[in-house]
Amino acid sequence: MGKEDVRSTLEKVSVLKVRHADDPLINFEKWKKKYQKTKIRVKKERARAKKPDWQVEREQIDALVSRYDHINARDAVKFSDFPISRKTLRGLMEAQYRQPTEIQRQTIGFALQGKDVLGAAKTGSGKTLAFLVPVLESLYRHQWTAVDGLGALIISPTRELAYQTFEVLRKVGKNHEFSAGLVIGGKDLKTEAERIHRTNVVICTPGRLLQHMDQTAAFHVPVKDLARLSLKDPEYVWVHEGAMFSTPATLEQNFVVCELHQKVDVLFSFVRSHLQKKVIVFFACCKEVQYLFRAFCRLRPGTPILALHGKQQQMKRMEVYKDFVGKKSAVLFATDIAARGLDFPAVNWVLQFDCPEDADTYIHRVGRTARYKEGGEALLVLLPSEEEGMVAQLKDKKVPINKIQVNPDKLQHVQLKLEAFLAQEMEQKERAQRCFVSYLRSVHLMKNKNVFDVFQLKIHEYALSLGLAVAPRVRFLNKAQEQKKNQKGLSEREQSEDTELRQFKAKLRGEAPATEPEPTEQDEEESTAALFLGAACNDDDDDLREVDLLTVKRRDVFSLAEDLGGEDDEFLDMPKGKKVTTLSEAKKILKRKFQVNTKITFSEEGETVQQWPIVQRSAAQQSANEELEEEFSGINVDKARERLKREDQEFDKQEYNRERPASAQDKSDDEEEEEEEETVAYLDYSGDEFDPSTLPDPDKPQKPNTDTSSITLEVSGGESSCEDNDMSPPASKRKRAAHRQPLDTGLSLAEDEELVLRLLGSS
Repeated sequence: MGKEDVRSTLEKVSVLKVRHADDPLINFEKWKKKYQKTKIRVKKERARAKKPDWQVEREQIDALVSRYDHINARDAVKFSDFPISRKTLRGLMEAQYRQPTEIQRQTIGFALQGKDVLGAAKTGSGKTLAFLVPVLESLYRHQWTAVDGLGALIISPTRELAYQTFEVLRKVGKNHEFSAGLVIGGKDLKTEAERIHRTNVVICTPGRLLQHMDQTAAFHVPVKDLARLSLKDPEYVWVHEGAMFSTPATLEQNFVVCELHQKVDVLFSFVRSHLQKKVIVFFACCKEVQYLFRAFCRLRPGTPILALHGKQQQMKRMEVYKDFVGKKSAVLFATDIAARGLDFPAVNWVLQFDCPEDADTYIHRVGRTARYKEGGEALLVLLPSEEEGMVAQLKDKKVPINKIQVNPDKLQHVQLKLEAFLAQEMEQKERAQRCFVSYLRSVHLMKNKNVFDVFQLKIHEYALSLGLAVAPRVRFLNKAQEQKKNQKGLSEREQSEDTELRQFKAKLRGEAPATEPEPTEQDEEESTAALFLGAACNDDDDDLREVDLLTVKRRDVFSLAEDLGGEDDEFLDMPKGKKVTTLSEAKKILKRKFQVNTKITFSEEGETVQQWPIVQRSAAQQSANEELEEEFSGINVDKARERLKREDQEFDKQEYNRERPASAQDKSDDEEEEEEEETVAYLDYSGDEFDPSTLPDPDKPQKPNTDTSSITLEVSGGESSCEDNDMSPPASKRKRAAHRQPLDTGLSLAEDEELVLRLLGSS
């Protein structure tokens, strides 16, 4: 309103006073007050027009802060009833958030006043928005900018929950000038490192946060300040503390009991009978999701099948999450990464294919349906061995659940189809085997043995239900069975060993050994369980690794004598002055009788031609004095060199005899000596007399026979004889000649004769 409006209003009031001064119906004082308010507002608008924006915004913030002390959560029906900034209120209205839930109504007031809040409520009650609104208002009050860096840190247990929180923050806080970032695994670390130092609100998972703290130089968090300031005299808000049940009243919960090999048929029959519904199926491990997802896609139940598990890449997980949220009817196979905090709208059924670890996990799973005044149904599939213990836990947690029966007439069997799929695809068969082993491992690693007992499962029938012809070998299960048989004896042995160790320590301290109290049944059960878990399986679970570390170290110390065959007394009680040498340690290792792997190669005749490793036996045995001398004073290099030389010679002879042909090895020693003499005579003849008439006539033509192109000289008793190959020598000579090859000089017959004559003349 400008000056002209004020002037016109004043004139109207004056005219009314003159014309209707005596009229009792006209309230001139009301007109006067209205005029004064208008005049004051005009002055404020003029003054505000001269102020900068930051000053005007500062005045608005001060006005909001002045209302914090007068917050009444009971009277807050709408978000506008709270002293919240216009930017936040506009974001809430645009995101269709108009009325606060119970947890939001009780939490926002305490958070705006700067108090720490510890809140608890049922799933789907709006806890995410309960802390996002105070975060935005706190940064707005402090006029936080990108230059100021990190102002709020929100840590989520899973990537999906962090992504959902980030999307809600984008909708509600889009009118603010803050910068927000989603820092989770599976994304480019370098890109995040370049932007994270300018981010005001960081929504992250714990692992990715630690990675940036270690590797990103520009990222600095006030972790010590948060640890010091967090939860200082917090306001505890438990909305449903006095509720009769811990799950929503609009959720209908039932469970069925069936055998392990019937679960796949139950799942397929359930999906076939709920084709127009939105269903989430929870499994115990990723390998189950991977195999059954592909198997059900091949079975074609008539509705879209999706899979969400931790082995997927992050972009794939986000894509599956968005795809399932956008569909009107679908079935999502998921692990427990989808059990906490995720908001899946319009989910009709939650089916728990595998029994949850405890009642809290069950509550988180069923919380994906019946969210915020909507209805939903939940079905839990239990084995006969799991029914009693799990139902008791659910009753203790105030979970109303009813038992129902499976209609055998509506049950559809898919085992034969799965067998056909596995026969066609080797990769699918390997997935089925991994699914089988992974499920058994998940049951075996559960802590509550009253509910989960892997030894009561029908393993062979379960393998057949997955389409496998034979149950795969499960090594850790075999070890667990052996351990279970001997656990009683081992527990008694460890108890006695612990007593001996404590008594020994007491003697060292000079104290009297204390008597050990009798163990109770609870102590025996706990020690048995710890031993069973520690030695049964080698897995990556931190708790089991810790138990395994303690039990194995304690047991190996006292079982060392038994493992070494009673020869470790000198190792345990070795004198201080005795020198430990490499030879003595090697001897102790040899006494343990390790068997070295060997490789044997056979010839076509079935004989051994090569053996690995080649063992080189000692040619000369050491005396007892030499062994004792070497043990105390070390190895004598000269003696060792001579011993190795003899061993090498013996070894070379053995190798030479082994590598010779079989025909040569069959000869006698006499024949070998005779051959050696003949060879020497053949190469270097030195007889006293020579008869030239025995030589062939060079003028006579020779027979065209290649076998007679050379001359064979035989020496016997100092007499020489030259025989043509056409002549038939004696049988003994034929036998020796068979092993002998004629000397081929490469010359003609005439040149050979001339060479022989010259040799004879020179001799």
